[in-house]
Amino acid sequence: MADVVRYAGQGFVERSRRWINGQHEKVLAAIVRCRTAALGGHRDQCSGCGHTAISYNSCRNRHCPKCQGNARIRWLQQRERELLPTRYVHAVFTMPRELAPLALQNKQVIYGLLFRASAATLLEVARDPRHLGAEIGFFSVLHTWNQRLQHHPHVHCVIASGGLAPDHGSWISSRRTFFLPVKVLGRVFRGKFIAGLKAAFHQGKLEFHGHLASLAEPRSFTAWLRVLFRHDWVVYSKRPFGGPEHALRYLGAYTHRVGISNSRLVAFAEGQASFRWRDSAHGNRKRVMSLPADEFLRRFLLHLLPQGFVRIRNFGFLANRQRAKLLPLCFNLLATSADQTRTEDTADEPRPSVTLPICPLCSGTMRVVERFSSLQLLPRSPPQQERAAA
Repeated sequence: MADVVRYAGQGFVERSRRWINGQHEKVLAAIVRCRTAALGGHRDQCSGCGHTAISYNSCRNRHCPKCQGNARIRWLQQRERELLPTRYVHAVFTMPRELAPLALQNKQVIYGLLFRASAATLLEVARDPRHLGAEIGFFSVLHTWNQRLQHHPHVHCVIASGGLAPDHGSWISSRRTFFLPVKVLGRVFRGKFIAGLKAAFHQGKLEFHGHLASLAEPRSFTAWLRVLFRHDWVVYSKRPFGGPEHALRYLGAYTHRVGISNSRLVAFAEGQASFRWRDSAHGNRKRVMSLPADEFLRRFLLHLLPQGFVRIRNFGFLANRQRAKLLPLCFNLLATSADQTRTEDTADEPRPSVTLPICPLCSGTMRVVERFSSLQLLPRSPPQQERAAA
């Protein structure tokens, strides 16, 4: 990703002045500088053979593809002690494509509403005695892209397969092959989301620009909302799967992703960026898509989140205000339930951990022995690639 930005970014920024802003430029600059001498670094020394090497610092920008691996591992280690010894469910709440343009113009409002409406839907349907009759707990993670890097906002939820009884005196488990009815979830989600849209409109929180400007008129907005009621809203729910180790694997796959990872990039040549994508409409076949650099960078920047926006949130008995009280209760209730045990195929599965760098000569452990500022490193660093190419 840094190579694409390094060679095409400046021209792209100049040609996109009509809509590009300071946050866009800051992210592109961070990606280019990440793990280069411009950010300083440190000298690592092998504790075995004494081999030394200089490593450059990361930018730690949450939209940088290089910086998410360690952040993901640290987050998973913090969540590990909160994972209950029970099966888990993966659910996905997706907005209709008609809402995507409005979401791009109102990211803070629409993405926040997506979190609240999906969470309230799960909590309400789960509390209903006709379905589960329990208070559940879960993590929600926002993604705004599809495999082709287009704008596609949706929320992934990883949910404990059961919950606390209304009196908090017992643990209620869901059926082994079924959690909650997706059609009911879809209808409730649609109602809550549209109600939230109406409230945001009447409170003046929504902005309308370009081809959406006509929606600023109340009658036009009301007519537009009616269209959203004509179709069922999509909620996907995977059948309950294995225990907390499987939940960690799922969380690791979804928590700290950015629009596209470096591993999916295939080539950048003749002004075209090529990347792999999974075609779900044709049996998840792996394909390669090539886009002009400007279009590739435009799609990437669609997925920048508003500053300070929290993209991983906890709900139910995992909510910040209730976790300290209710989570130990869940562990105690599950410990006394004879039918809630870890399956044999997941009990010994290794958990992620932060590993120290390995020496390329003797496979010993590399440890930091000296730190450098950018001013100390730049004179000894290799020439910039764009200068070398010139």
